[in-house]
Amino acid sequence: MQKVIRRTALARNQAQRKSIRAAKQAQREELKDSLRQRFAYNRIELDNVRAERLRRREDWMRGPLAPQRDAGLAGQSFGALNPYAMRPPAIPKHLRRKFINLAAGDRVCIMKGRDKGQINEVVRVDPENETVTVKDLNMADVHFPEWLSEQYGNKTPFQSIPIPIPIDDVRLIVALDDPVTGQTRDVLVEHIRAGGPFLEREHGVDIPKHTRYIAGENIEIPWPRPDPANLKDEVWDTLRMEVETPTWVPSLTDAPFPSSVLDELRNKYSKYRTRHDPEYVAKKRLEDLKKDYIRESYMTPREKLEADRLEREKLIHAKRYPENGSKKKFRATSPFIEEYMRKHTPEHILKKLAAGPSP
Repeated sequence: MQKVIRRTALARNQAQRKSIRAAKQAQREELKDSLRQRFAYNRIELDNVRAERLRRREDWMRGPLAPQRDAGLAGQSFGALNPYAMRPPAIPKHLRRKFINLAAGDRVCIMKGRDKGQINEVVRVDPENETVTVKDLNMADVHFPEWLSEQYGNKTPFQSIPIPIPIDDVRLIVALDDPVTGQTRDVLVEHIRAGGPFLEREHGVDIPKHTRYIAGENIEIPWPRPDPANLKDEVWDTLRMEVETPTWVPSLTDAPFPSSVLDELRNKYSKYRTRHDPEYVAKKRLEDLKKDYIRESYMTPREKLEADRLEREKLIHAKRYPENGSKKKFRATSPFIEEYMRKHTPEHILKKLAAGPSP
């Protein structure tokens, strides 16, 4: 049975080390993929800037002889961004923020870019790449393929849509009451702190569960109220009465499922299993006893004598050294130590030397 326990412990530790290595490898691969996407995203932006600089210089150098770039085959997409600009690369999960303190419906102010200082409402928050989409701000023309434009019923080959903005480039605008004048004013919040209480939201609502505060002031910032969902009953919907009818009642006297179900879910003699049936435990103990009997029966007289000597030494060691590791003292030990120290004091030694050698 000791072998089974040892095998289970070794298998559990090995599986734990393997899972840790797999998790670290997955994080490295995710980081590499994220960096690869980030480089490709930045390359698109740098290529657009470089091409526009070359075109502006060419137009300035040629003057009236500059080509008309918004005509011809490439005229439909001239000046428009690639659709990939609408979706920044995702951030690895282990590097993302723990709390997102912005939600759809918040009023924010843009701190960078051509729309710096503009205030408007947040339309969408993407926690995967930590960006927000602000209504009617950071607009850009994006060129879509012809089949995609026809699918949405658009006749133009490009559309003016808002481009996502990083969360660090916006600041939340909160309406607060002035304690002196009593007037309500918009305040730009520099830092937001997340904390409790954590509340459960309704199904289908994207508002986070945590509560947000103004850092340093401990003033709670309310979340925007979501629009009520326009629900409509359909024929295929499940009735509320059927949903709320309890079909299983837990009990403290009966197990939630038969014991045989566990054997179906996991191998009865799995090496990761820590609980075993009494029959299996008795069987393993009987095997251990048989092995010990066979090992003793095949011992030579000399091996048997050596085994007995080792067993006696273990018993003596257990008597001398208890579980805490300190050595035990016998009853005659303390008087012997006292007598020895009394005879070997400096005064006793000097008297012995003055008396001279004994005849």
